[in-house]
Amino acid sequence: MSNFHLLIAHWYRQNSRSLPWRKTKDPYYIWLSEIIMQQTRVEQGMEYYNKFVKNYPTVADLANANEEQVLNDWQGLGYYSRARNLHFSAKYVQEELNGQFPSTYKEIIKLKGVGNYTAAAISSFAFKEKKAVVDGNVYRLLSRVFDIDTPMDSSAGQKEFQNLADELIPDIDPDTHNQAIMEMGALVCTPKKPNCTSCPLDSMCHSLKNGTIENRPVKSKKTKVRDRFFHFLVYNDNDYTYIVKRTEKGIWQNLYQFPLIEIEPGESPKSNDKWQDQTSESEEVIHKLSHQTIHAVFHHINGKPQEIRSNWTRIKSSNIQDYPLPRLIDRYLLENS
Repeated sequence: MSNFHLLIAHWYRQNSRSLPWRKTKDPYYIWLSEIIMQQTRVEQGMEYYNKFVKNYPTVADLANANEEQVLNDWQGLGYYSRARNLHFSAKYVQEELNGQFPSTYKEIIKLKGVGNYTAAAISSFAFKEKKAVVDGNVYRLLSRVFDIDTPMDSSAGQKEFQNLADELIPDIDPDTHNQAIMEMGALVCTPKKPNCTSCPLDSMCHSLKNGTIENRPVKSKKTKVRDRFFHFLVYNDNDYTYIVKRTEKGIWQNLYQFPLIEIEPGESPKSNDKWQDQTSESEEVIHKLSHQTIHAVFHHINGKPQEIRSNWTRIKSSNIQDYPLPRLIDRYLLENS
């Protein structure tokens, strides 16, 4: 097992990417990077990491910001609950922990939005605590090297992979070990067409020997995706338009959108009492989320609404980017500006 660490650590020192959060031991910056990089490509996440470090250089700065400002800075990254949890936890650290970021796995995992992986990453990267990380890259690499056919999304699988990761991590240099195993999963042991000829673990890889690389890791559950049909009413009232803040729980909570008619498959938005004859409409825009597929149409209407609802806000059309918007609407506006 010790050979495993030596091989990946040596590879990491020769091949790792130069990323700003790897050049600091500040737990606040490492925490920012881990939350931002969840379900996000490094290229996209880098922009947001730099923005948050600039706008909120300390946990106190983030705690003292208002939520709408934080959501606006997060705009376009998706999964907005991450931003709300980030803001909530910053206030907790500032107010309950006197601004001192927690320094152990047991304390870090108490932060809202922090799970086993994130707590292990922060505690090992910032404080060299011996806590093994297990993320998607680690699941994939371990399942191939040890040819594990237990489903990674089962409780038995999660326990098996965590136990194996715990066995592999050394007492000395656990932070490099964790960085290395994730980096290898990201750059070498990729989901499709892994670069086995460049892998330092090729001689001990059981899946490579058994010809099961393409079948690892194993997943048992298939996410059921729900289709939703959104019709947005985009008013042009003498350079003004109308937006609505989504306050209900679910997708896009506390973000702003155009007045919305949501319909069932086969229904027409014209049967809704919000409907008003349109000037034009967009083609259907498909927006895929982890558990939902949004089918959106933007209806453009010249003039005032027939009825202005109490939760509608009238704003200058040119100021709409001052409000935190779902990625779907932000992208539509950019493409149609």
